Amino acid sequence: MPEGDTVLQTALRLDSALGGRVLTVSDLRVPRFATADLTGRTVLGVTARGKHLLARFQGGLTLHSHLRMEGAWRVYDHGERWRGGPDHQIRAVLATAEHTAVGYRLPVLELLRTEDEEQVVGHLGPDLLGTDWDPDTALRNLLADTGRRIGDALLDQRNLAGIGNVYMCELCFMARATPWLPMGELPLPIATRLVSTARQLLEANRDRPMRTTTGATAAMSRRLTGERLFVYGRAGRPCLRCRTPIRKTVRDNRPTYWCPHCQSGPTG
Repeated sequence: MPEGDTVLQTALRLDSALGGRVLTVSDLRVPRFATADLTGRTVLGVTARGKHLLARFQGGLTLHSHLRMEGAWRVYDHGERWRGGPDHQIRAVLATAEHTAVGYRLPVLELLRTEDEEQVVGHLGPDLLGTDWDPDTALRNLLADTGRRIGDALLDQRNLAGIGNVYMCELCFMARATPWLPMGELPLPIATRLVSTARQLLEANRDRPMRTTTGATAAMSRRLTGERLFVYGRAGRPCLRCRTPIRKTVRDNRPTYWCPHCQSGPTG
C-alpha cells in the first residue's frame, strides 16, 4: 500500500526521469482529459504532497494523481518493455527522449492549473515528509476530536499527511494502544511521542526499498531476527515483545493488526 514514504520515492523517481526535459509523448487515458496534449512542454518538476503527486509543466499546468490502494507509476528507459500491467490498466503515458513514465490503475488523474493546486491538496494537514511539517499543528489536529479513534485520526490526511494503514498499525503498537482507543484516552506525553515517532518512521524509510519499523530502537532491534514490521501482516504470528499471537480484523477492505496483550483499549 503506498504511503507517504512510497509516494515521495515515486515523486523523486519521476522527477529524476522527467524533470527539466521536454515531453515527446503525452497520453492521458481518462475520458475527461483524453484530448489534452502536453507534448512539447517542459516538465518543471514532480513533487509529493502527502499521498498526492503533482507533476508541473511549462505553461502553468499540473497533472495531479493519487495512487490510493493499487495505483503505480513506473519509469522505463526509451525502448524498454513496459511491465506494470496490461494495457487496459494504463491511465497515463508521459515520455521524453530518454525515459517513459507510465501510470497504472490510477484512481485519480486530473489536469489543472498550477495556481489551483490548493483545490486538491489544500485540505491536507502538515506533511510528515514536507517542508511544511509542524508537529504542534499535527498534535492539535489529532486531539481536536477527543472521542475519535486513534486509528481513524491517524489515517485522516487532514490531521497529518502521509500515514497509511501500515504505519497506523505500527504506530498504535508502539504507543501500546489499540487503534480503537479514543484519542482523548491517550496520555498527552504518549500522543506527543506518537507524532514524533510518525515523523521518525517516515524519514527513516524515505530512501529504503523495503519499509521497516522494527529498527526504531537499538534495544528492540537487537532482539529481532529479520522481522521488518511489528504487527502489520503478522496475523497469528507471535508478538515480538510478548509472543502473544497477533490478531487481525478487516473492515471496509482495510486490515488492522494488533497485539491483544501489549496494546490496551477496545478491540474493534
